[in-house]
Amino acid sequence: MGVHVEIMDLVAQMKAAEQAFVLATVVRTVSVTAAKAGAKAIIRPDGTIVAGWIGGGCARGAVLKAAREALIDGEPRMVSVQPENLLAELGVVAGESRDGVRFASNMCPSKGTMDIFVEPVLPHPSLVILGASPVALSLAAQARQLGYHVTLAAPASDLAAEPDADVVVDGLQPGDLNKAARFVVVSTQGKGDEAALKSAIEIDAAYHAFVGSKRKMAALRDKLIADGLEVAGIDRVKAPAGLDLGAITPEEIAMSILAEITITRRRGQRAAANTGR
Repeated sequence: MGVHVEIMDLVAQMKAAEQAFVLATVVRTVSVTAAKAGAKAIIRPDGTIVAGWIGGGCARGAVLKAAREALIDGEPRMVSVQPENLLAELGVVAGESRDGVRFASNMCPSKGTMDIFVEPVLPHPSLVILGASPVALSLAAQARQLGYHVTLAAPASDLAAEPDADVVVDGLQPGDLNKAARFVVVSTQGKGDEAALKSAIEIDAAYHAFVGSKRKMAALRDKLIADGLEVAGIDRVKAPAGLDLGAITPEEIAMSILAEITITRRRGQRAAANTGR
């Protein structure tokens, strides 16, 4: 019981620190197995088991493979490790999935069966907003409702009230960011556009966008190139930000940006799921 409590305490700590990991739990065993039902292990993205135990090499390979896949697409998995003769009775082969269960072969002398539930725990996707415009503030509030970890960076003097964000940074340099999927939006609307874009381009992210017209972005592009920024980085910034929904109000524009971010985010997950299974 003590070990179980320690593992769950570590799970809580890693979730609070916005770290990605897998919680693997043995849910059923048949015959002789090294680990018993209820055994748990925490697995990092690099395959390191940082706490707990779910058995030896008989199950480890299959569980680690499932853990890597789960961290890519965010979907939990059930892994059933069984001896070859039982797999044959079921009419499945090692590596095959049926009804949501991935089967693996137990080549160990024990010939036991273990069913392990592999649950990915991913940090909240990170939305970085540069600027204190009405669109920026609305975007922050809406994104938090959708489960994003929001960092808003803007000069404190530009903020009339405390924004609804997880982290508020004074200035246009957001500083250290977590390792989750990142999306960056510049919504300065004339107050530090160039500085904010320079900062945004330096951030490794799946999405960069600028709240402004194509014409304005083209003018800023020339300035950024003159300042020595790489063209490829500048051209990753989409302008105007968001889907063309005919949005007018700051709230509507923010919604259109989140819709576009959602498409980008889910497209990557679906592609990973389609190729990883």
